[in-house]
Amino acid sequence: MNGNFLLKKVAIVFFSSLIVFLVLDKVILPFYVSSEEIAIPSVVGKTEREAIDILEAKGFEVIIADTSFGDENLKGKIFIQRPEAGKIVKSGRTIYLFVGGGEKMVIVPSLKGKSVVDSKFALERLGLKLGKVDYLQSNYPKDMVFDQQFVEGTMLKRGSSVNIFVSSGNLSGRIIVPDLVGKSLTEARQILNDSTLQVGKINYLISNTLLPNTILDQYPVYGNKLNPGDKVDLFVTKQGTISETTEEIQY
Repeated sequence: MNGNFLLKKVAIVFFSSLIVFLVLDKVILPFYVSSEEIAIPSVVGKTEREAIDILEAKGFEVIIADTSFGDENLKGKIFIQRPEAGKIVKSGRTIYLFVGGGEKMVIVPSLKGKSVVDSKFALERLGLKLGKVDYLQSNYPKDMVFDQQFVEGTMLKRGSSVNIFVSSGNLSGRIIVPDLVGKSLTEARQILNDSTLQVGKINYLISNTLLPNTILDQYPVYGNKLNPGDKVDLFVTKQGTISETTEEIQY
C-alpha cells in the first residue's frame, strides 16, 4: 500500500515537472528569444500624454516613476527616461518616466508677533524671501511684526518675496486722532485743522457707489495720539479713472 502511494507521488512530480519544462521550452523561451529588439525613442521634452502614446505605439510598457518640482519650464513635460533613449531592448520592456511639476508652491506662514530676524528665517526655511520691511508707529510692541503682505495660508512660488510691517513703537503725542471715516474731504480738512493736525497723502480709490471725496480709511487710525503739525493720510473715493493715485497736500 505504502509502495503504491509512493510510486503515484513520484509519477505526479515527474509529469508536473515535464509539463513545466515543455511550457518553458516551447512557449516562453521561444517568445522571449524571438521578441523584436528595438531602440527606445526619446520622449524627453514631450508632454506626459505624448510620451506615453509614442512609447506604447512601439510596444513598451510605461510607468510614471515620479514628479519633480523646481523648473517652471518643465511643468508637465518628461525630463528623464529610464532606460535612456537609443538603448536597444526587447519589445514590451517597461520604460520609467519622470515628469516635471513646475515651480513648487509653498504656504505663507504667519509672521505676526515675530521679530524681523525670526520672520526672515521662517520665510527662508520655506524657500521664500523677506521683502520690504516697513516700520510704522503703532500700539504694538516695538520691533514686532504686526502685519504682512500675504495672509497666512497664501500659496506662493518658491523664491517669492513677502513684505512685512513692523511696529516702531507707540504713537506718542497729546492730540487724539479724530475719526474721519465717512466724512467728506472738505470736512476732514477742517477737522484736522481744528485739531492742529494736517492732511498727509490722499490716496484715491475708484468707487462708483459712494459720493466722490468720501473718506474710506485713514492712517493713523482714530484713537491714536499725534503731536501738533503731524499728518494723517487719507483714502478717498473718486469716480471713473484717474491718472494719479496719490496727491500730497501742501500748506
